Amino acid sequence: MKKYEVVVVGVSAGGLGAISLIIPSLPAEFSLPVIIVQHLHESSDDFLAGYIDAKSNLRVKEAMDKEPILPGNVYIAPANYHLLIEDDRAFCLSTEDRVNWSRPSIDLLFESAADVYGDKVIGLILTGANDDGCTGLKKIKEFGGLSIVQDPETAQSDCMPRAAIKAVKPDYVLKLEQIAPFLENLVKNNPSERLNKND
Repeated sequence: MKKYEVVVVGVSAGGLGAISLIIPSLPAEFSLPVIIVQHLHESSDDFLAGYIDAKSNLRVKEAMDKEPILPGNVYIAPANYHLLIEDDRAFCLSTEDRVNWSRPSIDLLFESAADVYGDKVIGLILTGANDDGCTGLKKIKEFGGLSIVQDPETAQSDCMPRAAIKAVKPDYVLKLEQIAPFLENLVKNNPSERLNKND
């Protein structure tokens, strides 16, 4: 079975609640880096990373420019910067124009992850109020990676999950509470048989 190497997550409106459930539910031995773009106001500080870190078994921090991506760490894009992955598997922060009215852009993170990691990417779209992430998740799927979308019925804002489902036809549509156990089982190379595709 395929060994995945990175999880990339896109989330917007309602993200604090979703991330606060998923990340603290991952065990300390979760071995993949998790990279999150949460749409933030441009003047936001690093509250989100500190808040989630205090609740989690994994280290949660804001990503820094040229920082190497390490297993078992959770990285959050800083406010007002695009977060991209370079060929040497380090981060690049960019202040280029907004994409889908957003900086950071989910699409840019996902597209760069697909370019670097190929079919070893797990892409996850969570709650949000726009369609950022659709193009990036589609590229992840086209490159052979795994595409997961939060069940819109469990999203605080269902626009982004519904847009992703319509655009991509993801491999899995999971309820919010199913996502962390699914990722844990996937990384253990033993996907849960209790979860059905698009259930």
